[in-house]
Amino acid sequence: MSANQLAVTIDDISEANAPAIYVKDGLKPFLQAVKEEVSSQVPDLKTAKGRERIASLAAKVSKSKVAVEKPGREYLKRLKEMPKVVEAELREFVDAMDALRDETRQPLTDWEAEQQARKDKHVDGIQAMKDFLIFEGAPSAGQVCHIIAILELVAINDSWEEFLAEAASVKDETLAKLRTLHGERTQYEAEQAELVRLRAEAEAQAQRDHEAEITRVAAEQARIEAEQRAQAARDAAAKREQELIDQAAAAQRATEQAARDAEALAERQRLQLELQAEQARTAAAQAEANRIAAEQRAEQERIAAIQRQEQAVEQARQNELARQAAAVAFELEQAQAREADKAHKARINRAALDAFIAGGMPESCAKQAVTLIAQRKIPAVSITY
Repeated sequence: MSANQLAVTIDDISEANAPAIYVKDGLKPFLQAVKEEVSSQVPDLKTAKGRERIASLAAKVSKSKVAVEKPGREYLKRLKEMPKVVEAELREFVDAMDALRDETRQPLTDWEAEQQARKDKHVDGIQAMKDFLIFEGAPSAGQVCHIIAILELVAINDSWEEFLAEAASVKDETLAKLRTLHGERTQYEAEQAELVRLRAEAEAQAQRDHEAEITRVAAEQARIEAEQRAQAARDAAAKREQELIDQAAAAQRATEQAARDAEALAERQRLQLELQAEQARTAAAQAEANRIAAEQRAEQERIAAIQRQEQAVEQARQNELARQAAAVAFELEQAQAREADKAHKARINRAALDAFIAGGMPESCAKQAVTLIAQRKIPAVSITY
């Protein structure tokens, strides 16, 4: 290849043919051509013309190098920029496709969300029935009875949809457990009432026994004292009789008088003993009356305690009924408000849908437009509810 031919070839390097030239071993032909051109000439260093020729060939090599290197550097620069361009283009394409995918799937996504909300509502309802078994502390039989009455009011019908069987099963199981618990609590409260009654009876019996013992001790003490007094009287009478016998010889009249005095004294002592015995019987009768009165007071206190307990249980039951009725009313009011709001929005959305359709928009497009506006995905456009 001649020098002129090499220059033309190098000059032909352009952006169009650069990918075919700047490849592995792609520049070797240019290098070989320059080598051949330089080696084919052997200028004479001894002459000025020969030396000029050598300098010209060297300059030619340098020019050829620049002619190949410069477009190669430009091509390399474009190659380095190309990944950024490709990346930006791919990112824009991917974002647009993702948005299109989400937009295309949005109706299905909304339907799935509605289905999930519907299922969650049924699941929450079933869980609410299960939660009827949860109490803070041990409930009373009245509280359990009230919970059973509330649960029995829960309707098991087609509104439960595919959860109908599960809802019916959970309601039956929960009612069975609550009824078992009601029986247990009823038995427990009856046992507690019986314990109260037995304690009251035991206390009354202890009081009666105590009073009876007091009466017995008093009667025994009165008897002993009466016997002691009688014995003392007998001893005194015997002593006086002996004195009268010793003095009988001195004065018959004095003896007779002493005898009369002794008889009078004995009669008085007898009457005194009878009086003391009557007093002892009166004390015993009073003790018995006290015992009966104490027993009656104990019975009255027991009945009053039972009545107070029954009143407290009834008041607690009434309070719980009022609280639960208020909670149920509040939940019902909230549910009705949500349903009313949902129906209100549905009517407005339907009116907007009908307006779009009346304006010539296909129904599917009209539905999508209303959905996007309701979800506030359309800037500067909204639906007023």
